[in-house]
Amino acid sequence: MTAPLHPRLEMRAGAAMIPSLVMTPQLQQAIKLLQMSNQELSGYLEGEMERNPLLERTDEGDAGPLTPLSRDDGDAEDSSWSDRAGAGDGYAPNWNLSAGGRGAGWNGSFDGAFAGEGSFQKETSLREHLLQQMQVDFAGAGERLIALALMDNLDEAGYMTAAPAAIATQLGCEAARVEAVLVRLQKLDPAGIFARNLRECLALQLAEKGRLDPAMETLLDNLHLLAARDKDRLMKLCGVDPEDLAGMVAEVRALNPKPGLAFDHATAQTVIPDILMRGNAATGWTLELNQETLPRILINQSYLAQVRGQVVRGADRDFIAERAQAANWLMKALHQRATTILKVATEIVRQQDMFFQHGVEFLKPMTLRDIAQAIGMHESTVSRVTSNKYIATSRGLFELKYFFSVSISGCAGLNAHSAESVRHRIRALIEGETPGAILSDDRIVKLLKREGVEIARRTVAKYRESLHIPSSAQRRREKRIAL
Repeated sequence: MTAPLHPRLEMRAGAAMIPSLVMTPQLQQAIKLLQMSNQELSGYLEGEMERNPLLERTDEGDAGPLTPLSRDDGDAEDSSWSDRAGAGDGYAPNWNLSAGGRGAGWNGSFDGAFAGEGSFQKETSLREHLLQQMQVDFAGAGERLIALALMDNLDEAGYMTAAPAAIATQLGCEAARVEAVLVRLQKLDPAGIFARNLRECLALQLAEKGRLDPAMETLLDNLHLLAARDKDRLMKLCGVDPEDLAGMVAEVRALNPKPGLAFDHATAQTVIPDILMRGNAATGWTLELNQETLPRILINQSYLAQVRGQVVRGADRDFIAERAQAANWLMKALHQRATTILKVATEIVRQQDMFFQHGVEFLKPMTLRDIAQAIGMHESTVSRVTSNKYIATSRGLFELKYFFSVSISGCAGLNAHSAESVRHRIRALIEGETPGAILSDDRIVKLLKREGVEIARRTVAKYRESLHIPSSAQRRREKRIAL
């Protein structure tokens, strides 16, 4: 017997009679599809077509007319979604947003958070490492968006590839504000990150070590002389003797000229938008999935009818039925994914309309809950949709989650935690420690992970410092003195 088509959540009682959620394979697939970017989905669908003989690629003209997804400013919150390409028979990433009644589509649900989703997580990258630190340092929506825009202009080595003035123009703010955010970003780990050139990269690393004195500044200003081994001229310019110069040169050579490469776990890929936003505030914004990044697939009904008429053995009939059911489920899951992504993106654009019109000064503080409540979805669904999904707008390319307030990721698919709630928990843990069991930052990381909070030791240290709580060594000394 083949598995049921619709996803199912089962409540099972364990030894302690504690109910647990059990996901069917179909529900796991739906969640996985929702978390994928269009590029990831494209690769996944290629594999599905290889595994399922009933699925085939179709040319653009076979899927019917293309209909852009438009935002109805007059009744955005009551908007519904309908499939213009025929739900269940084929998949084409073009969906119409209209006001009024509900459109056709799969009515199953994959809202909520489930154990086992950790398998979808990737190895830590430079981007993720920086994001974790930025959660602490940038609480304001405007500054955070500027910081994220700057981060998106880093190359693999960790250098800036765009001038702050260009980013200021893109975001509609003053260049001085972007410069101020850049200065703060240059204090993040790894040292030397966000530099605009080699000289600045080395200077940032020396400054962190407390070694950026006037003589070293002069040496960095004359790196061409260092490359030419012109020691006499360098000693004269820096005002140092041979021994001092040798020590300075050794320090410089010990620095990392490409700090970003320490996180180079995979070949960097060019970010391609999953959603395209067109138009303007006067005529209305139009959103659509980027069809250039997705293969168009359908179920070959003629082939299905042919093989059904030819198979005789029961095992063969069961195989064809299972493949047909899997193909139908995939079509419906793709339909649900597309409508969900576009519904979330449309509401984000609606709520951030002033930003797109006038710039970063008008960016609205917004949470996952704000969007979830507006469109009648679970926060965890909105979280999945907005992660690793990019929208191309008139103000640049943004990940959907850029527009939300700061949160800390949960472990193994658990809900995210606000930065403020994590700070409060760190304070509570430290206030509850005893003189004989002072908590190090590493120990706090482990305790928080047990509670479902994924956080780096450096982030714990920054949170602790922001609360004006001394280090574990200092707290240990203070408690000994108090005794």
